[in-house]
Amino acid sequence: MKVWLNGTLADEQAACVSPADHGLLVGDGVFETLRCYGGVPFALEDHLGRLEDGARALGLEPPAREALRVGARAVLEANGLADARMRITFTSGTGPPGLARTADAPTLLVAAWPLLPWPPTTTAIVSRHRRDEQSPLAGVKTISLVDSVMALAEAHTAGAGEAILLNGRGDVCEATTANVFVVHGGDVRTPSLASGCLAGITRDRVLRLAGGAESEVPAVALREADELFLTSSTRGVQPLVELDGAPVGDGRVGEVTSRLAAAYEELVSAELEVE
Repeated sequence: MKVWLNGTLADEQAACVSPADHGLLVGDGVFETLRCYGGVPFALEDHLGRLEDGARALGLEPPAREALRVGARAVLEANGLADARMRITFTSGTGPPGLARTADAPTLLVAAWPLLPWPPTTTAIVSRHRRDEQSPLAGVKTISLVDSVMALAEAHTAGAGEAILLNGRGDVCEATTANVFVVHGGDVRTPSLASGCLAGITRDRVLRLAGGAESEVPAVALREADELFLTSSTRGVQPLVELDGAPVGDGRVGEVTSRLAAAYEELVSAELEVE
């Protein structure tokens, strides 16, 4: 596989990031993960905009968009990828031991792999780990994901596929790599950005398709839900049929979730045709 590192295509085995890179040493960076359909990155401009916002939140000058467009195309073409998972990683670059940054050039990496399909449904637990909605980096897609790593490991130990994290107030925030939607009595809700969740690209589209609402979602709403589902760029709309070992609703994929999953696929196709 070939990757695009700092403006140059290189074999994955030969591509080198400095051992002094602060992304590696202190997690000083941001990233985006997106899905590619038929060799076309979906919602690329939305993802690049969020990457820019994240970089600025860290006090970093964002990379040029055109460079990233070039890198995205180059990686897909060089690897002959059609349906793919792409990751764009941007760090502050090399620095001295400790936390201080230098004026050295940042590190910019674009990589892609064949897309591995998600299971048609999933199960989850409510994790003991919490998101800090008061953090200045709440909702920023930083490369420091250790809390999500630990929550997902907790879920896998319990025999579940995902973990839902509450925030410091005890309200629903998000899953480890997805936004959470709750369906009750036909109404569709998802935690507001004030919960500390990521402003998901797919979340935004599905929320508009559903005519749903953003609000505080107390943890008890998960137990009372008729349907639950997750959204992310690579999984689209994924039904959640079991929570903490108990079925969600009747344990089957719900009507609202099925309708929104189909509507989202139609929206993706329509947007790709426009591109």
